[in-house]
Amino acid sequence: MQAEKVVEHIVHWLKNYAVKANVNGFVIGISGGIDSAVTSTLCAKTGLKVKCLEMPIHQAENQVSRGARHIEWLTKNFEHAEKQHVNLTPVFDSLLETLPKVENEENRFMALANTRARLRMTSLYYFAGLEGLLVAGTGNKVEDFGVGFYTKYGDGGVDLSPIADLLKTEVFEIAAHLGIHDEILKAAPTDGLWGDDRTDEDQIGATYPELEWAMHMDDLGKTADHFTDRKLEVFKIYKKLNSANQHKMQPIPVCEIPLNLKK
Repeated sequence: MQAEKVVEHIVHWLKNYAVKANVNGFVIGISGGIDSAVTSTLCAKTGLKVKCLEMPIHQAENQVSRGARHIEWLTKNFEHAEKQHVNLTPVFDSLLETLPKVENEENRFMALANTRARLRMTSLYYFAGLEGLLVAGTGNKVEDFGVGFYTKYGDGGVDLSPIADLLKTEVFEIAAHLGIHDEILKAAPTDGLWGDDRTDEDQIGATYPELEWAMHMDDLGKTADHFTDRKLEVFKIYKKLNSANQHKMQPIPVCEIPLNLKK
């Protein structure tokens, strides 16, 4: 991949979109992961304002520290980048106290994980509206269009997606070209929604390179009958998630009323 030219293309696309939208720049949630680090750096390279939000909710310390160091690096290298810390832990805890109790806490783990993402989305749009900014998404191609590994109206609730046509491995290439910290490059990808150190691979059951392979095989029209052993396992994981999460990837279904019923 021609990393430098890809970077130039995305930066130009971002700036052109922001100028046409008559906004001041971008706001982005910084997680300490590779996707938000790359996206925030690309936004900063436009020369427009970039507001970087830290939004911990019972966050693992290593995620918080990685994110903080990235923001520090960004603000030192780009004069229009700025940091904003918003501690959402008490907000989340207060909401949890308000919601009805359940007999088995494990039954709502996923719902609460998605709630974290939606609280962060709400915070991003608060600052977007307040300061005339666009919410920049951090999803990559595999997450957004392959397995749907994001929260609808959470981290999926954005104004534009700068890296959504890049595979995860390509995001790493861009990160290395941009000079993103080694600790972020080496960190295992995680969505940071569980308050522990579980990784994306722990949740999905496959690595991003494996998922990229499965996505390519699916695009070629391959089926499970073409594979055995680990490749078969990975392909099944991909197909299962791709099917289950189509509701995230497709437009919201609209019930169209026949014209004769409106007469």
